[in-house]
Amino acid sequence: MPLRSTSLGDLERAVMDILWSEGPGMSVRDVLDHLERREHHKELAYTTIMTVLDRLAKKGIADRSRDGRAWRYSAAASREELAASALRSTLDSVKADRTAAMLHFLDDASPGELDDLRAALAEVERRRA
Repeated sequence: MPLRSTSLGDLERAVMDILWSEGPGMSVRDVLDHLERREHHKELAYTTIMTVLDRLAKKGIADRSRDGRAWRYSAAASREELAASALRSTLDSVKADRTAAMLHFLDDASPGELDDLRAALAEVERRRA
């Protein structure tokens, strides 16, 4: 399923961090247990995490598959793919002047980030050749 929304709240991001770091096939209980090990996520309800995972699946950010009566969840996209989707969505929202938006973004880039961008552009050109 394609990514439909890349906007993540704090809890959604924490859940995705677990799916990315722990790998595929996590149950709601697995995710909740990992969250509870973190100091700031001590009092979350099972149903809250179930709802968050359901919403992530509906957004296309998490995949799920049946395992008996339970669902198993995995990240549908890497962190990098999700970030790229967010950037693409932002650029699509300013179609009138995408170049100006990109220039404003790049005005704050460090010399190292600009070097990374040059390398990435060279890689894109190489792939397209």
